[in-house]
Parts: sequence; C-alpha cells; structure tokens
Amino acid sequence: MIGSNRLLARLGTYKPAPWRGRYSLSRLFFNFYLLVMGSFVAIAVFADFVISAAIKGVTDDYTSRFMRGTIVLIEDELFRKPRSEWPKTIEALDRKFAYKLEIVDRWTLQLPPREAEKLDGGELAIGAQGDVVYHRLKQTPQILVVGPISPERNPEYQRGLPLDLRISLLTWSLIGVCLAIVVWFWVYPVWRDLEAMRQTARALGEGLFEARAPGMRSSAFGPLAETLNGMAERIQLLIATQKELSSAISHELRTPIARMRFALEMLSETDEASERERLRKAMEDDLGELDGLIDASLTYARFEREQPELQLSSVDIAVWLAEQIEAVRLLSRELDLRLDTSALPPGQRVEVDCRSLPYAVANLLRNAIKYARSRIDVSAEINDGSISVHVDDDGIGIPRDERERVFLAFTRLDRSRDRTTGGHGLGLAIARLVLEHHGGTATAGESPSGGARLTLTWPLSQNVTES
Repeated sequence: MIGSNRLLARLGTYKPAPWRGRYSLSRLFFNFYLLVMGSFVAIAVFADFVISAAIKGVTDDYTSRFMRGTIVLIEDELFRKPRSEWPKTIEALDRKFAYKLEIVDRWTLQLPPREAEKLDGGELAIGAQGDVVYHRLKQTPQILVVGPISPERNPEYQRGLPLDLRISLLTWSLIGVCLAIVVWFWVYPVWRDLEAMRQTARALGEGLFEARAPGMRSSAFGPLAETLNGMAERIQLLIATQKELSSAISHELRTPIARMRFALEMLSETDEASERERLRKAMEDDLGELDGLIDASLTYARFEREQPELQLSSVDIAVWLAEQIEAVRLLSRELDLRLDTSALPPGQRVEVDCRSLPYAVANLLRNAIKYARSRIDVSAEINDGSISVHVDDDGIGIPRDERERVFLAFTRLDRSRDRTTGGHGLGLAIARLVLEHHGGTATAGESPSGGARLTLTWPLSQNVTES
C-alpha cells in the first residue's frame, strides 16, 4: 500500500525528459543506406582486388601472346634499316598505332624483379599497370616500349571518359538506385514501428497506462510490442488493485479505530472496575481485528501481485482433508463439523500445493463457522479429471445474485454482522486466487442443508513430478 502511494505520487509529478536524438525517417534511411552502400562498396573493392591479384598472371600472359605478333613485325621492320635510322622509323610507326612506341636503353627501366628477368631472357615483360609491354631488340641493350594507349590517337578515348570507366559508373549508379529502393521499403516499416513504440513508451512514461502499442509490421518488433503491452497491463492492474486495496483498507480501519477512540474516552470517564474491564476487552478485540485486517490484506496483496511457483505434492485427499478440518475444529465450538469422503475412490491421490491450498480450505471453513447455526458438512467428489471439495453450512445462505460478488475483496453481504462475525471480506477472495494458481476456481451455491455451499475445484493432476 505504501509502495503504491509512492508510485502514484511519482507518477503524478512525473515529467518526461525531452526525446534527444530522435530519428526522423530521412535520417534513419540515409544512415542505414550509407552503412549498407559503404559495406557493399568495400566488399566489392576488396573482391576486385583479390580477383585482380589472382588473375594478374593470366592477364599478363594473354597480353604477351596478343602483342607478340605486333612486336615481332615492328622488330623486323627496325632491323631492315641501319640503327641510325631507328628513331625515324619508330617515329613513323608510332603515328600509325593507337598506342605509343619508343626505344629506350635498358638501364633506364625500373621493373619488378620477375619482369626484369623475363625481359633479360628475351621474353616480353609487362609493366606494373598491365598497359605497357617491353621487349629487348635481339641482342642490343635497347628496349622497345609499346604502350600505353594514347587517348589523342584512339577515337574511343576522344569522346570523354574511357568506355570501361563509363560502364563502371553506370553499373554502380544502377546498383545505388536499386539498393536505395530496397533500403527504403525495408526502413519505412521499421521506422513506423519504432515511432509507434516511442509514442507508446512516452505515454506510459507520462502515467497513461491505458496506452498500448499497435500491431507491428516488422516481425522483429512484434515480441517487443507484446512485452510492452503486457507490462502496461500488469502495471495498470497492479495500480488499480493497490488503489482499491488502499481505499478498502482505509475504510475498514475507520471502524475499529473509532471504537477504540470512543472506548478510550469512556475509560477516562468511568471508575467502575467492571466497566473499565469491558472497555479494555473491547479495545483488545479491536486491536485483534486491526492485526487480522493487516495480515489478511498483506496475504491478498501477495497473491494478487504475483503468481508463486507451485510446489505440488501428491496426497491422499481424504487424509489431507481430515487434517485440514482438525486444524480448525477448535474454532467450531459447539458446531457439528463432519467430513464425508464416501464418494471418493479409496486412496484417491490429488496434487496440491501444501503451502497455499490449506489456506484456501481453512478460509472456507472459517467462513462456514461464522455463519453456520449448528452444522457444517465437508465432502469431496471427482468430476471429469477434477476434484471438488464442498463446504456446506446451515446458515442464512447467499442470495443467487450475490454468489459471484462474495469472492471480491472486502465484500460482505450483511454489514450489520461485522462486529459479531468478524472478518474483512478477504478470505474468499484469497481462496479464489489460490485456486486460480492451481488451475481451478472457487464458486458459491446453495447447500443441501439450506445455507451456503462453497466449492473448491482443481485438476487431479497437473503433470508434475511428485515432490
């Protein structure tokens, strides 16, 4: 109760902090798009590097075989003329090719060791970029250099960017556009779900516990929304229960406190020993009533707040019921308290939680003791895999339209008997909570003896190992 008041006070003064870093749709889209596109480009570049390194040898070999015929023809043309005319000859040939031709000395070249070895061995050597071919002119120290392609002489290069570069740019542009469309259709439902979750969380933070997250389009947010809604329902139920409990307890406290205050005033005004003893006894009764109210309220709040894990044991139901009756027999005074298990098979075993279920049975017996005139009958029977325990009294009974309401907390049908019968209207409410934890229920009806019949029903077996 105190915790509930503190929670309500905090909710009443709560002011949500401004939402920092709120993602708009465009920001979420661009961030995700850049992440995906950057990752894709990095992977593509790395893959291109690996593939290029792997096929470089194959490419160089193809270039060597492709250029060998042209280089042999150029070499034959040069050796038909004196070496003094080679510069003019190579200049004339250079104007006929789309790639550059020149003759240089061997010592001016800086080639990788492998290519230098091939060049010195009479083979064609390929430049580091793969666009220049080197050939030693027979046994001379001079080297024929073929390449790279000259854009000024090649019509394909005079129209702007190289063809392969233009194809690459067009390909990457199409990939970027297609990826942007895919990312948009993926991000929009996610953003919508995030926005809905944000609005729901903000409403819950402001204390509006009736707020619920709508259905999520993204399967990733579906469980989160269900969890959030379940949490909100649970908090709403807890707060409503605590409000109801606080209001009911406050009302219940007024009567014994008022009686105690009146008794104290009377005690100070009387000198008669018998009257003082009567007033003292009345105050003791009121203190006992307050203590019982607090204990019953705490028990009800515990069962209402949480569902403790059942620790089930298989018991002989006839023996177990006899033990429960003996535990309260002293309270029955002159009442005739009987147990009838003749409808049960001999040795019938039932799974029960020996911590909580005795509390439910004891509450039904105490209720019958309060209102019975002379007799209380306890019986049990098996119906469709369930055990039913009936507690019948010969009291005034419960009106038909009130038989469900008696299981609500702080409900008493005859308030004029509060002082004589005691109780706070929590016993039957606790009994129903206990039975709900067992997968059963508690109901009220008419007793064969004319009073009230209270019944506990729960499954015989709950598929657990006997503890």
